[in-house]
Amino acid sequence: MADGNGYGRFGSGQKVRRIEDKALLEGLGRFTGDLAPERQAHLYFLRSPHAHARIVAIDAAPALAMPGVLAVITGDDLAAAGVKPMAVTLPFKRPGGAPLGAPAQPLLARGTVRFVGDAVAAVIAETPALARDAAEAIEVEYEDLPAAIGLSRAAAADAPALWEGGNIVAETQYGDAAATAAAFAGAAHVVSLDLVNQRLAPVSMEPRVVLAAHDAATGRVTVTMSSQMPSGARDAIRDLLNLPEGSVRVLVGDVGGGFGMKTGLYPEDAVVAFAARQVGRPVKWAATRMEDFLAALHGRDTESHAELALDAQGKVLGFRVRTLADMGAYPRNSGIAIQLLIGPWVSTSIYDIGVVDFRFTAVMTNTAPTGPYRGAGRPEAIYLIERLMDVAARRMGIDPAELRRRNMIRPELMPYKNAMGQTYDSGAFEKMLDQGLTLADWDGFEARARASAANGKKRGRGIATFLEWTGGNVFEERVTVAVQGDGAIEIYATTQAMGQGIATSYAQLAVDVFGVPLEKIRVVFGDSDRGSGFGSAGSRSLFTAGSAVKVAADRTVDKAKELASEALEVSAGDLEYQQGRIQLAGTDRGIDLFELAARQPEGRIFIDSTSSVSGPTWPNGCHICEVEVDAETGDVAILSYVSVNDAGRVVNPMIVEGQIAGGALQGLGQALCEQVVYDPETGQPLSASFMDYAMPRAGLVAGYVTALDQSVPCRTNPLGVKGVGELGTIGATPALVNAVADALARAGKREAADTLQMPLTPPRVWALMGS
Repeated sequence: MADGNGYGRFGSGQKVRRIEDKALLEGLGRFTGDLAPERQAHLYFLRSPHAHARIVAIDAAPALAMPGVLAVITGDDLAAAGVKPMAVTLPFKRPGGAPLGAPAQPLLARGTVRFVGDAVAAVIAETPALARDAAEAIEVEYEDLPAAIGLSRAAAADAPALWEGGNIVAETQYGDAAATAAAFAGAAHVVSLDLVNQRLAPVSMEPRVVLAAHDAATGRVTVTMSSQMPSGARDAIRDLLNLPEGSVRVLVGDVGGGFGMKTGLYPEDAVVAFAARQVGRPVKWAATRMEDFLAALHGRDTESHAELALDAQGKVLGFRVRTLADMGAYPRNSGIAIQLLIGPWVSTSIYDIGVVDFRFTAVMTNTAPTGPYRGAGRPEAIYLIERLMDVAARRMGIDPAELRRRNMIRPELMPYKNAMGQTYDSGAFEKMLDQGLTLADWDGFEARARASAANGKKRGRGIATFLEWTGGNVFEERVTVAVQGDGAIEIYATTQAMGQGIATSYAQLAVDVFGVPLEKIRVVFGDSDRGSGFGSAGSRSLFTAGSAVKVAADRTVDKAKELASEALEVSAGDLEYQQGRIQLAGTDRGIDLFELAARQPEGRIFIDSTSSVSGPTWPNGCHICEVEVDAETGDVAILSYVSVNDAGRVVNPMIVEGQIAGGALQGLGQALCEQVVYDPETGQPLSASFMDYAMPRAGLVAGYVTALDQSVPCRTNPLGVKGVGELGTIGATPALVNAVADALARAGKREAADTLQMPLTPPRVWALMGS
């Protein structure tokens, strides 16, 4: 449409400043922790100090006798009230064909505690301090049981059994074992690695917070919480508490980061809702930072043996992987699917590898449960293939970029079905590689390496060329649009803002269609009464809900034309829409969109629109990292990080660049410093605070450059966009580790390079440099 008023500068493709930020920067955000309704009570959880123990007895009398204590709830209380445990329902099998096996997680432990931090009782009191003091007064008698800490130990035949079904939860196998064995037998080169993707803690700026209030007159409970999935939380709370349809409403305001850990429901969330119904007052629980370290869903935690078979020219003939994945004490549907299904989907990445033999085994341990964490299975899978590519290149004396080039899927093969049966709709992988090599000055590395050596440092470079899957495989979205007579257009989406900037992107897409100033668009989230949807996870928000916003806006304009045809007494087919006005073609006769809305019986034009995209997106990129290693201290300095990213069509380049940069920093944090550590004998967490868990910092990278390639639009959605919220996380980890491995190999430590494991702490790197 024409843009005489310049509204196009706020539409898609423009670097529009985020409309979400002003309120947040001015301290006007609406976080759950900011709310304090009248008569609000506070909840505190008593947690197990044991990794594995039988609960012999719980005496809550001392706590109940304390002034200001309103109630104490135990697992037995919940069971007596008919509250359900959280069960695993996936149709995976265990070795031998038995159904998947895992204990259901009671909302509060009953009979047995299975990890340090397992919630045993909930205390509701007038103040947070009173609730905490009363919890400490509860007397719990435990009988210690043997604990299984660590994958190898828990998976061993003589491991302590964590429940009657044993410790192996499920196993999946993919590919053709015989064909893969034949490929390895006939290969000119075989490389193998044992690799660990260590356990990570989710560290969002805002820990989990839940506020529940019960309306005795209606029987409804309203739960306000920090969540990525309002509708899912509503349905899970209703189901667990056995409440009737329509009796739970979930509200979500501002969310201080999610990164996957705020997707599914936690036991604590439902306990808060139960407590509000029991005491008849609003009840709030705000997790301490240590509680989130102990009991929020952790990420990663896999051990893999991975092998590549290659011919004499470096073409991959076969790929074999054996992975143990730690599910923690209470396996979750999401955690199992991530490691046994979603990660495997991208295991062959952008490479034309048709022969595979994969086995993935989910194992229970006496540790906190694992689940979604930025990237969710894809970083683990890409790390394996990218580490193997570099090892193969060193063994064969081939440039690592060239080896990747020889194995890339060619554009003419698109759409391409990989060995896991997943179809890539688009991709120009060699093009991304070429741009990345140029941007990073790949050919100038040797001169920089000599300069580093002159300063007593070992320089290395690492590359990762990769793709990822986005979407959660939930492709339908509902969006409502209300054109108000007062001059605003309100859009409600069932995805959820959590810092990723989707309100701005949705508003830009609405500007594209409506041609009105950006400030007239109001994007709303977070009320399960207003719409049901999957929520925000798996980098799906823009390509599913953004597409739905575009479709809904188009449908709104069509409806406005119909209404205007009645008002103007002309055919709708003769009307044109442009910049907030509907006009008879070739004349100046028409009506303003908002005036038309004001004339309607409800004072608005309303559309309730449901639409679908046809499949996931496959964003991809080339990420290149250069480091200097100080052999005397083991310190790793990241000198440059360059990335070229195929994000399809880009709605807001500033937001996309920020998402990729933030994701990359998160991936670099895993590579360099982050790790959840448990004592291998007692199961006590040794990294449950910032005193012991190192986070990446903004100044970690000396030079960061990113580029976006929009020449390969996605074919599965009308916008042509690809999800990018997790892309940086996936490429950063192997790029950095490959760079440090390269520095080791150049220093004559090739064997050490092949055995390098994350996190690359100075003591670990120093020891390898001196080995």
